[in-house]
Amino acid sequence: MIQAADKLKIMVSDSLTDEGLRILQAGGEFEVTYKPDITPDQLAAEIGPYSALVVRSRTNVAKAILAKAAGMKVIGRAGVGVDNIDVEAATARGIIVMNTPDGNTLSTAEHTMSMMLSMARRIAYSDRTMKAGRWEKKSITGVELFGKTLGVCGLGRIGREVAKRAQSFGMSVAGFDPYISKETAQKLSIDLKSSADAVVEVADVVTVHSPLNKETRGMIGAAQFAKAKPGLMVVNCARGGIVDESALLDALKSGKVAAAALDVFEAEPLPADHPFRSMDNVTLTPHLGAATTEAQENVARDVALQIVDALRGTVVRNAVNAPSIDGETLKRVRPYLNLAGQMGRFLAQIVKGRVKRLEVAYSGAIRNEPRDSITTAALKGFLEPHASQPINYVNARVRAEEKGLEILESSTSEPGDYTSLLVLRAFPETGAPTEIAGTLFGHGKLRIVRVNDIETEVAPRGWILAIENKDRPGVIGAVAVKLGQRDINIAEMALGRNERGGNAKTFIEIDGEIAEDAIAEIRRMPNIVSVDLVVC
Repeated sequence: MIQAADKLKIMVSDSLTDEGLRILQAGGEFEVTYKPDITPDQLAAEIGPYSALVVRSRTNVAKAILAKAAGMKVIGRAGVGVDNIDVEAATARGIIVMNTPDGNTLSTAEHTMSMMLSMARRIAYSDRTMKAGRWEKKSITGVELFGKTLGVCGLGRIGREVAKRAQSFGMSVAGFDPYISKETAQKLSIDLKSSADAVVEVADVVTVHSPLNKETRGMIGAAQFAKAKPGLMVVNCARGGIVDESALLDALKSGKVAAAALDVFEAEPLPADHPFRSMDNVTLTPHLGAATTEAQENVARDVALQIVDALRGTVVRNAVNAPSIDGETLKRVRPYLNLAGQMGRFLAQIVKGRVKRLEVAYSGAIRNEPRDSITTAALKGFLEPHASQPINYVNARVRAEEKGLEILESSTSEPGDYTSLLVLRAFPETGAPTEIAGTLFGHGKLRIVRVNDIETEVAPRGWILAIENKDRPGVIGAVAVKLGQRDINIAEMALGRNERGGNAKTFIEIDGEIAEDAIAEIRRMPNIVSVDLVVC
């Protein structure tokens, strides 16, 4: 925990509501400086004696500024994203970075419903015709939401709030989220589907509430529109790029998609000549999902309370780069936290099917460390690749509970072949569990030493092709040739097998990204059983 001291100094370098400032200034415990227009050079010159920094999106907390922040203990972002903060540099300097992930949930959910209603009843278009002096009562006809099916791709907090509101309109809800269990979906009265494609097939209206990442970019595109009912309506208040704009434009022109309501775009601001601007069946807003008085109050209040608690040394909440443990323990246990987190990310990307239970087993010396924090790090890593909202050390268990994911922990004093061994087991709803074991080699080197029943030695970092193949001569050589033809360099390779001539595991670390069609080409090669791309 951060230890409190008399008159610690707090810099607020972006605009903050009066309520947020009042919380920071209450009781005169802290010296608060409010400079919402401070320049980067001025901030770098003045930041030295400050213990806390409060920002929104305007301030860029770059490495150069952090190098001047000798007294900095915590940075709080009044908002979800921390892309304007160099988290890696802050972590290296022992500075905790916090965000406020839940302050705009209701605001975005309500904006989604507003966009849906406006689109269905052609409100924006009607407004334009009225202001142009026309009275088009006979030509403007909308549709009712009652009795329609809403497809929700991404069932985090925002997606669930949208589903709840849609149900109150008499809509049925179908949804997709790779980390929501059937039992959790049933409690929410949501018809859980196995993919975004399956959601679009049954939906009259589809809305997305996922993060933008490798897996969700273009999640709703030409292939999905081809399977949709005629007259589908599309809403995106999440991130530009989840809905393929080019495919959406084609579907709108063909009439397969009847209307769209968009708050976010692949390029922001939306170019002045973008075709969407001239289409009567497209409703547009300029990224207003969190733009309510209440949402701004919520994030300001949340960040202020979190900063105060952290400086007082009581609790660290919503930290994106550190668990809630004291500084000395953190220094000792950080390699294990890194190991657990990377193992969790690795496991999440090789397990097949929706996971209902995650087991974390400790053996040897690691069992004497703060296991709760290590388990949380593993869970955080496991949830992050498919998360619809930011995952941190504080909310990881809450998010797991929301998704119906059970967490079990066990330990033994017998380490086997290693001084310390950490084992993660993911149990899907159907099929066999997937298990990986990891440890630390000298100087804190992270290694996965077993995948299921096959011994190996994999460094969980960067881009890794996880290949299961028949143990035949020339198989991996052929894969290496294929990568070479694609100008993809191999950094390291780890092999393992149980028996001669059986199945083997091959893990190839490559120097950067690989196209999906290249992976598909490898999957089609002789004696290849499966290929997964793991990004750690």
